[in-house]
Amino acid sequence: MTLTRSALLGLTGAAVLSAGRSVAQTTPGVRMHQRKIPSNGEMLPIVGCGTWRTFDVGAKPEDRAPLAEVLRILFEAGGSVIDTSPMYGSAEAVVGDLLAAAGTRSKAFIATKVWTSGHDNGVAQMRQSMRLLKTDRIDLMQIHNLLDWRAHLPTLRAWKTEGRIRLMGVTHYTQSAHDELEAVLRAEKWDFVQLNYALDDRAVERRLLPLAAERGIAVLVNQPFGGGGLLRKLSSRKLPDWAGEIGCASWAQLLLKFVLANPTVTAVIPGTGKPEHMKDNAQAGLGVYPDAAILKKMVAILGS
Repeated sequence: MTLTRSALLGLTGAAVLSAGRSVAQTTPGVRMHQRKIPSNGEMLPIVGCGTWRTFDVGAKPEDRAPLAEVLRILFEAGGSVIDTSPMYGSAEAVVGDLLAAAGTRSKAFIATKVWTSGHDNGVAQMRQSMRLLKTDRIDLMQIHNLLDWRAHLPTLRAWKTEGRIRLMGVTHYTQSAHDELEAVLRAEKWDFVQLNYALDDRAVERRLLPLAAERGIAVLVNQPFGGGGLLRKLSSRKLPDWAGEIGCASWAQLLLKFVLANPTVTAVIPGTGKPEHMKDNAQAGLGVYPDAAILKKMVAILGS
């Protein structure tokens, strides 16, 4: 039988980490680690929340209530990064409504994207994102999947100077785009890059992560669970005994800590719409991270 992540958490909810924390709890007053954004020196909490699919819900209170709880848990744990996009259906509107209702906009580091062709369309889309997110300033505006990036770059530069956005970046989620992404990172000055990285998807270790470190570009990591397939596969297996050495009591925490073991990674943004998953993910922002010996054991998991 293959266990879902929710079932796995239910079975392990009473397990206690070496630091005394339960899998399904965040510890009041204990804040997750932060890492520096190279371009401005700002400290950013290392575990955030992605909204692809999970926040694309309707206006029904029963659909939005779990998402409000996800954001509450994120902030309680000391997190702040919420990543969204116009291509994520109603996610921007849902995030904006929930932050406004809770009065927590000031706690959020909002990252969204421009995902269209042409200068004028880009301006219109970014203005719409601000309206949906109910804010007059976006913390991070990213050119989604490099779509028409040359057309949008002048707008991002101008809006950053004007204070409409604080930081700017580019994204892509497929390995086939890595050559182009590398060229764009070399060609222009960016504050952030968002890319895919997971235990079973390590291509960025070869060139993109070293390049980001070299050029002082902060890194957001998407798909840290291998698009979900890797986590589903591992959830049917017993967690290794050595996971406790780095404070991990779930496969999700182990996979997140693998990504966060790379010091070039600024923050990881696993997507979730479930409060229990947000609690679990937030634990990866605490404690210690794998050393070379444990990283070797992690990689060996894939061949076992």
